[in-house]
Amino acid sequence: MSVESKLKTVAVAVTTLAGLSAGAAQAAANNASWFAQDLTLIHSHNIKFSPRPNSDTYLEYEYVGRQGPVELYGYVDVPKVLGDSSHGSKYDTGVWDDGSPVFMEHEPRISIDSLTGKDLSFGPFKEWYVAFDWIYDNGDNRASRQNTLYAGIGTDIDTHSPLMLSANVYARRQWENYGAANENSWDGYRLNLKYILPLNQIAEGLTYIGFTNYDFDSDLGELSGPDRTNNALVSTNVLHYKINPKVHVMAVARYFHNGGQWKDGQTLNWGDGNFAANSNGWGTYFGIGYDF
Repeated sequence: MSVESKLKTVAVAVTTLAGLSAGAAQAAANNASWFAQDLTLIHSHNIKFSPRPNSDTYLEYEYVGRQGPVELYGYVDVPKVLGDSSHGSKYDTGVWDDGSPVFMEHEPRISIDSLTGKDLSFGPFKEWYVAFDWIYDNGDNRASRQNTLYAGIGTDIDTHSPLMLSANVYARRQWENYGAANENSWDGYRLNLKYILPLNQIAEGLTYIGFTNYDFDSDLGELSGPDRTNNALVSTNVLHYKINPKVHVMAVARYFHNGGQWKDGQTLNWGDGNFAANSNGWGTYFGIGYDF
């Protein structure tokens, strides 16, 4: 495999956290002002967006809120913020060693109900949105940069229980993608589910947050050959605990299937010998943060 391909996948590996505390931040926004923010120091382990799993310690800024028809959520990560490879893995790069200095994701939704002044709910579907998800990795060259826009429609779903549930269905516009063959095209779709369950009956301030991203109907497998896939699934499970109104901790288990659209078990060689792609299985995160 070329050096550019190797750099591409290492860059993928540091983009580890896709809004792990989104649900908790939304709950905080509902209980406080219209806009909430937090900073969290996170350690990740065995993260499988690359066929060589990665670990990292990084800083995340996160925001969430709603004003009128506009619902906001996003985060900005600084990979390898401690600058010490002993806190990550040998594949870990970041701001200190010519890796990406920043990775970000922004997920605005605009309420169609609010814009039209009409109640569009029916059955369990409470409110409808025009939904977006923009992902950008600020690498210094094509092999280390991602620029992806998901655009589609979303809804909030009434579960008739304490469980909060929302869904979004997107089409994917792919610009830079670490040099992959599907760059500069419309390529595939994503189904996104988010679910939040307060667990105050177990401990006051404890919340379960989950979300699943299923990418499908991509052409990357056909364009790139047997090393890549047309679909991928990432399912994330978070236990988020508010120690006090300002400090939170979280523990996360994340399951990958074809992480990064890499085919698990394929034999790869990036110039340092053959290895088997490891893109299925579990990764973990632990974090401590400050809400402000």
